[in-house]
Amino acid sequence: MRASGTFKVAGFTPAPVPSPAIETALPVGVATMEKEYEGEIAGRSATLFTAAFDQSDGVGTYVAMESFEGTLHGRAGSFNFAHSATTLGEGRQSEFFVIVPASGTGALAGITGTGGIAVDTDGTHRIRFDYELSR
Repeated sequence: MRASGTFKVAGFTPAPVPSPAIETALPVGVATMEKEYEGEIAGRSATLFTAAFDQSDGVGTYVAMESFEGTLHGRAGSFNFAHSATTLGEGRQSEFFVIVPASGTGALAGITGTGGIAVDTDGTHRIRFDYELSR
């Protein structure tokens, strides 16, 4: 099945990077994020976010682990998913997206699958899950 929706970042809190740091041309940053989802995907998530990114030219890579709580097509529960991507100023490439096996609860127990994230030119963030439920 495919569920799609939009999301907004409701909170972004930078966190200190553990020592010892290694200096590179793009320093690594760590943050926690809260997101709110609407559409066939409705709910909220808590995210651990790591990136090496230059905001001035939009070049970098991020890796994120999210814990989602809400509904997919009206089925309530929670699960984890991981995603990463690289940007070279515009667009996303080398995208990775997976629902963590055995992480689902409630009506989403047994969820597996993949998905993706896209950002429209107007800044709207879109998400999709291509998923199966084993029960």
